[in-house]
Amino acid sequence: MRDPFNAPIHYITSDRQSSTDLTRPDVTPSHTVFTNGNSDAVPWTTSVDSSVRHQFYKAALPDDYGKELDPEIKELFFRTRSLEEEALILKKQVADAGLRELQLLSEKHILERKLTELRIVLDEKQDDAISSTLKELNQKKSYIEENLRLANELKIVEEDVYIFTSSMLSLLAENEVRPPIINASAISNGTKRVSQQMNSKLRSLTTSLGGTDADLRNAATTLRNQFPPYMDSRRNDFNQQPQYGLVNQQYELGLERPRYIDDYGMIDPKDLNTAPNSDRLYSSYINDQPRDVANASNPNFYDDNSGDGADRRSEYSGDGEEIFPSIEGFQITGVAIPGNMLTACGFPTNGTTLCIFQWVRYHENGTRQSIEGATVPEYYVTADDVDTLLAVDCTPMDDNGRQGELVRQFANNQNKITCDPEMQHKLDSYISSGKATFNIFSLVDSSDDWELALLTLKRSTYQIKIQSTDSVIIEEKYSSELSMKVPYGYSAQFVLVSSGRTSVPFTTEEDVRSRDLIVLTMRTFQNKALDGKRKGKA
Repeated sequence: MRDPFNAPIHYITSDRQSSTDLTRPDVTPSHTVFTNGNSDAVPWTTSVDSSVRHQFYKAALPDDYGKELDPEIKELFFRTRSLEEEALILKKQVADAGLRELQLLSEKHILERKLTELRIVLDEKQDDAISSTLKELNQKKSYIEENLRLANELKIVEEDVYIFTSSMLSLLAENEVRPPIINASAISNGTKRVSQQMNSKLRSLTTSLGGTDADLRNAATTLRNQFPPYMDSRRNDFNQQPQYGLVNQQYELGLERPRYIDDYGMIDPKDLNTAPNSDRLYSSYINDQPRDVANASNPNFYDDNSGDGADRRSEYSGDGEEIFPSIEGFQITGVAIPGNMLTACGFPTNGTTLCIFQWVRYHENGTRQSIEGATVPEYYVTADDVDTLLAVDCTPMDDNGRQGELVRQFANNQNKITCDPEMQHKLDSYISSGKATFNIFSLVDSSDDWELALLTLKRSTYQIKIQSTDSVIIEEKYSSELSMKVPYGYSAQFVLVSSGRTSVPFTTEEDVRSRDLIVLTMRTFQNKALDGKRKGKA
């Protein structure tokens, strides 16, 4: 049988074949089957590549037959084989890339899941932190409200104590008993002494009149009923007290009320006669005074009050009249302008060893206001004193506990307290421009640190803004509920009570005059705004 690989190749053209197809004239068509030398039936196709490859893989031909192949067929064969290998390599690379992509997707999903878990944990931590912060703020708010409530209750109690003490002193003075110092122990012992004296007088009177014990008890009952109802020991309140002018409430920012007695309240009254170095009882008051009060030993007050009181009158004038302690040349030194210190001084006479001071204000409407805590000779003029009459009352006393006549002296030659020209010029310029700004320090959220703030005053509104955070803590219109509380003494602090009854403490860094200027400016803007509202309604 003829070897098909040795047959010549011709280009033929027929109706069923392309002009580029390779064929042999002696080869049967593709739909026929021929038998090779091994009697294997092999299909013959019209494609040259498939025919050649089919012959290489299906026919077991000798090696020398391959040498007789056409170079083009060989080239096509090797090119096809290389392309197949390259395709296999590319398929492998594609498969590897697919696996790598799956791994990356898996890692991506794992990372996204971890990130989601971290976000959930972070949100929980933030919620816990916010809840804790809100809880602390609410707790601080409750503490502040409780402190304010206690402060108000304390001031009410102090007012009640002041009223009660004044009433008791008046009652004791009516019975010629004048305690050398003002504290609970002295007043209590003085009251006991008055009671003992009254009982002794009643007994002697009843005995002289031939009365019985029943008469004595009735007389004692009658005498006890003469006392004011709030002195009944069985009553624990002051509901039946007479109404006195209440002391204006002031905020004392970290300042203790000045006292002129240090240790008297800690000494038992029965030991007063033998207390060593008893002159120290008045030390905090009498030091460095121009003979207002001399260093004196402790007065034997209760011993001197024994009997019917005749032994207490040890000093008499030439006419036989009793001479009481007094002060001569009583005056006030210092310029009465905001920020300055005034000093009350004089020369003690007739055995004066102690003076009791009380600074007071007289307003335009005629009301008299005792300044809480102002019970020492020195007094710093504040913004509260502007447009009022400022005076000081002095009551002299001697070692025997006798009180002299009260002496009163007005500051500024009994004229109203006014601002100095420099402060008044600044105040007028602020009012004329309709705006004023001040740098102040504020305590925010009950913090212990002062933060720098900017106070902006306008004709109808005011604003307080923390400069470090640019946050506005108060911004509102002027109202009648707005007030500024100025503490007694040398202090640059003041408390602003807003319309919502929120109290915010401020300070001007130890600059008292700046504090007074701020308070006066704000009050002036407030008064003008309220006057404008009233005129608008009218």
